Amino acid sequence: MHSYTIGQAARLLGVSPDTARRWADAGRVATHRDETGRRLIDGRDLAAFSVELAKAGNPDEETPYTSARNAFPGIVTAIKLGDVAAQVEIQAGPHRLVSLLTREAVEELGLEVGMEATARVKSTNVHIDRG
Repeated sequence: MHSYTIGQAARLLGVSPDTARRWADAGRVATHRDETGRRLIDGRDLAAFSVELAKAGNPDEETPYTSARNAFPGIVTAIKLGDVAAQVEIQAGPHRLVSLLTREAVEELGLEVGMEATARVKSTNVHIDRG
């Protein structure tokens, strides 16, 4: 199973390491220590927490006026395997991305819930909204 340092988790969640540390200190996300004493977060716990954060949102936070880039680094939060096809969900900060791909591709990539992955979007139509 993949584990993440507080700094790595903060980057995946789109917050500062101090914020991630405070959440861990408050018990919002479970941590454990490695042999060197560093605090780590289990990938599955981080995946569940990232979904919880995205659903809760932050009403005090103003949505930035920006056009999203085409690469979304995040954490795998769900995988549904069929006989031929698969569905993979990635939580990239506040963005939930769902990709449909072959089961073979998921297996070749070795994707698991809790692991870091990047969703890349290529489209001939791009829509830009401004608040």
